Amino acid sequence: MSRQPLSPTARSTLNRAKDRAVIDRSELDAVLDEGLICHLGVIVDGAPVVLPTGYGRDGDTLYLHGSTGARSLRSKDDVCVTVTLVDGVVYARSVFHHSLNYRSAVVHGRLRGIDDPAEKLRALRVVVEHMAPGSWEHARQPTKRELAATAVLALDLTEASVKVRRGGPNDDAEDIAADTAWAGVLAIVCQWGTAESHASLPVPAHVADRGRTAPLQP
Repeated sequence: MSRQPLSPTARSTLNRAKDRAVIDRSELDAVLDEGLICHLGVIVDGAPVVLPTGYGRDGDTLYLHGSTGARSLRSKDDVCVTVTLVDGVVYARSVFHHSLNYRSAVVHGRLRGIDDPAEKLRALRVVVEHMAPGSWEHARQPTKRELAATAVLALDLTEASVKVRRGGPNDDAEDIAADTAWAGVLAIVCQWGTAESHASLPVPAHVADRGRTAPLQP
């Protein structure tokens, strides 16, 4: 087990397909570290809003960033953050049992705004290095004006759940016996493409090397 199990609160306990629940915290780390985009769910003016956004993880803290003008990032209520990795489409002998192989993480908590300049810079570095490794040292550092226009928030990962589906279809016995339709899994694999330059400089190693790494998840 990694550090300690995920917290089993009322919100983070699965009610359906409980056999797909994973309580090892290292599984949560793996999903968050492999994903690139999370979906932040907040309540704005009494209505739910779900926004895709970049993020980065540092230990048991998830960092998010956005514009200081975004009302969705000023929520004082609890929020929900989700990350999903899709590994394949599951074809069954019946349409009822068609499914997806996936790994998903759901985190509940309250966002903490970061005002301390040193912590804000460190959090932004975590976000940048998660999405574009090597860029923090390669590109220009943010100015005071840019930092002032950027909201950085922290979300504790204590209350979270992970759900995983792997394997083939769960067909009914009579459909397996009849065997009149193909069943199996079509894997989904995403691959980095070729870097497209928008500068006179050559593609730096931290970008070119990433394009030669193993497949990534959407």
